[in-house]
Amino acid sequence: MRNKASIFLVGPSGAGKSTIGLELAEALKMEFYDTDQVIESRTGVSISWIYDVEGEEGFHKRQTEVLRELVEKPNCVLATGGDVVLKTENRNLLAGRGLVVYLTASIDQQLERTQRKDHRPLLQVDDVEGKLEEMKADREPLYEEIADVTFDTAGHSVRAVTRKIMQHLEEQGY
Repeated sequence: MRNKASIFLVGPSGAGKSTIGLELAEALKMEFYDTDQVIESRTGVSISWIYDVEGEEGFHKRQTEVLRELVEKPNCVLATGGDVVLKTENRNLLAGRGLVVYLTASIDQQLERTQRKDHRPLLQVDDVEGKLEEMKADREPLYEEIADVTFDTAGHSVRAVTRKIMQHLEEQGY
């Protein structure tokens, strides 16, 4: 594995990208960014509002703009939105500029962690479990395509997953 400066977390909603990313950044003494938080901060509105007004395409355009900027930042940990991998350009940006860590989660874990779905526009459906299964089928191959390493978060605490990632980094001389 080549030495890479920044760490990019990808995976489905509810895998813990933001929470684990923040703890990992603190442990590594690196800056932390979350693409969704940056978008909300810059626009002054929620992701749901952007979806309502601009649609999914408008949100994805904003997401790519923010991603282009954030992948250029050295020595950072970046938590991405679960749908970031849907665009080839985004996958290329991530894979080409940092260590891509794929955090997996079971459907049950995702259901438990995404119960407050008001800030997750794609999960504002009657059959959330079915939607999560559909998204997994579409996105899992894309996560795997760009991942340098994969960690399962199911049944593990944030601290335990962070320790596993840190151990991997150390073993790889990162």
